[in-house]
Amino acid sequence: MKKIIIIAALAALIAAYFYFDLGAYLSLEGLKDSVDQASGFYADNPVLVIAGFFLLYVAVTAASLPGAAIMTLGAGALFGLVTGTIIVSFASTLGATLAFLSSRYVLRDTIEARFGDRLKAINTGLERDGAFYLFTIRMIPAFPFFVVNLVMGLTRIKTWTFVWVSQIGMLLGTIVYVNAGTQLAEIESTSGLLSPALIGSFVLLAIVPWIAKAIVGWIKRRKVYADFTRPKSYDRNMVVIGAGAAGLVSSLIATTVKAKVTLVEANKMGGDCLNTGCVPSKALIKAGKVAAQMRHADKYGIEPHEPKVPFKQTIARVMDAIKTIEPHDSVERYESLGVDCVAGYAKIVDPWTVEIARDDGETQRLTTRTIVIAAGARPFVPPIEGLAESGYLTSDTMWDAFAEMDAPPKRVAILGGGPIGCEISQSLARLGSNVTQIEMEDRVMGREDPEVSELAKRTLEDAGVTVLTGHKAVKVAFSEVIAEHDGGETAVPFDTLIVAVGRAARLTGYGLEELGIDTNKTVVTDEFLATRFPNIYACGDVAGPFQFTHTASHQAWFASVNALFGQFKKFKADYSVIPAVTFLDPEIARVGINETEAKEQGTEYDVTTYDLDDLDRAIAEHETKGFVKVLTQPGKDKILGATIVGYNAGEMLAEFTLAMKHGLGLDKIMGTIHPYPTMAEGNKFAAGEWKKARKPEKLLSFVEKYHDWMRG
Repeated sequence: MKKIIIIAALAALIAAYFYFDLGAYLSLEGLKDSVDQASGFYADNPVLVIAGFFLLYVAVTAASLPGAAIMTLGAGALFGLVTGTIIVSFASTLGATLAFLSSRYVLRDTIEARFGDRLKAINTGLERDGAFYLFTIRMIPAFPFFVVNLVMGLTRIKTWTFVWVSQIGMLLGTIVYVNAGTQLAEIESTSGLLSPALIGSFVLLAIVPWIAKAIVGWIKRRKVYADFTRPKSYDRNMVVIGAGAAGLVSSLIATTVKAKVTLVEANKMGGDCLNTGCVPSKALIKAGKVAAQMRHADKYGIEPHEPKVPFKQTIARVMDAIKTIEPHDSVERYESLGVDCVAGYAKIVDPWTVEIARDDGETQRLTTRTIVIAAGARPFVPPIEGLAESGYLTSDTMWDAFAEMDAPPKRVAILGGGPIGCEISQSLARLGSNVTQIEMEDRVMGREDPEVSELAKRTLEDAGVTVLTGHKAVKVAFSEVIAEHDGGETAVPFDTLIVAVGRAARLTGYGLEELGIDTNKTVVTDEFLATRFPNIYACGDVAGPFQFTHTASHQAWFASVNALFGQFKKFKADYSVIPAVTFLDPEIARVGINETEAKEQGTEYDVTTYDLDDLDRAIAEHETKGFVKVLTQPGKDKILGATIVGYNAGEMLAEFTLAMKHGLGLDKIMGTIHPYPTMAEGNKFAAGEWKKARKPEKLLSFVEKYHDWMRG
């Protein structure tokens, strides 16, 4: 109703403008006649004339009607320079604000619903530099007054910012027009009021804040480097610290564009993902899955069999997978591509110098134009009494321990209910271990929607895992974990204790503290991945905000390109579409937001779910556990996020990731031919469920009558 009232009021003003032919009065000739007639009345009734003129000016500008420039001339002619400037300055700001608020209240929600992604970047820029943007626009007469009001109303700029910047930004232009109005009789055309020289002066004044901002930025950068002496020449264009996914990609990009780059790694090439994380864990997961299939072969009409697990042989196969992939990330390969690979510990001693304690005992110093910190992360070990003396393992150290075991560990206690803890728990339980998983929160996989967490818990329990949620480990003693729960204590005995409560960025030992590079759980960077030193960048797990191999590689492109070519053009790291998979069986895959996050953010959404127990391929494979769940904009097919739980969910997710990245909706997915029978058809059928829920019932009722009529 309020929107209707606003629209009606604006419509009434516009109608009155045309009905009373106000345009004739707001022309130059009409103005001259009106001023002559009003001058005498103004002398007798100054307050009344000023109030009437003020309200009329506000109405004209609020309704975005033509004539504001003519009225400004009239203010000069009727009231003089000082009084006219004061009246117009405040009236124009008030009218502009009313137009701004009308646009915001009536149109913004609709525009954001349709163009939300594009506006998000604009609003982010306005939040940071809104006053500068608006001041620049207000100072340049080429920008139509009413367009600025309406467009700014569609953004998230604060109303008070709009008011005071408009007041100041329009002041000089107002003075020019009011002053010209004092000589109204000599004016033949409004187009002649602003000469090219005067417009150029306005433009120059408008960009002064930006010039000042650039100078301040330059001074800040100079200040950052004030205590250091820049080398006259450099040994390298780039030094990369860490040879995990982020470091490998950074150095590869640098050498591809013919930069001279050194890659420093203290441990193994390939980082955690190859040696202790993604690769070995997936190999172990596969072994556990085969064991489970043997144990439950009757599901497929085959006699079940309890598998024998020669654990050393199982782990040897895991290590073989690492060795097979190793050449992809090897020193030999990267040196053949032109990267100088150095084994040792790197420390940044000043913004352009890296000191390397080499594994061969030598110390090497390299000067470099840019540095990329890609040091990765390590398992986080919580401060629990007795934990340090317990002989605990982590995802980094358990592989060497497993390699010495003839059989799977009998009793395993695992701290942590996140992706790593869940994957390890299910795999070891399937291979024959008695696994107890301890999670302090009220559910495992806490970042997922509740039904996903519940399905994950049931899956773990089906594998034989004892899942203890709401249990906080407080002490480790005598091969037992003591956990608090509901005011009491639970003792969990173990032969092997694995800590899997998350990972923490590697921040110490690289010279960050000495240089004053900010850290807060990760290395603090700007949107371009630069630290407080514009030539030092960070990417991957050490920079956050995501701890995925694929996001580390993604960030590495931005870090390396900005480091090498940032003086010409910088690129903001794009996190708009980040997929993630937890490799439980069934897998849990997600891209975009889920329901939990949508509610936290206050994002409106529609939800569509398709259960895989209806999918032909899933039925044939006896893999019916799971679903495809898609969040879309209300009333639209635009995808906000997708969660897939099921067999090969990680592979299925790629279609939604591609769709979100390139702005394709559910209609496009539904219109795409999917081969039969495949799990990927689940995506199409989910899109079909969305479409079915929005079928045009009235039209179909008419069509039904048509068919009845056609049958006679």
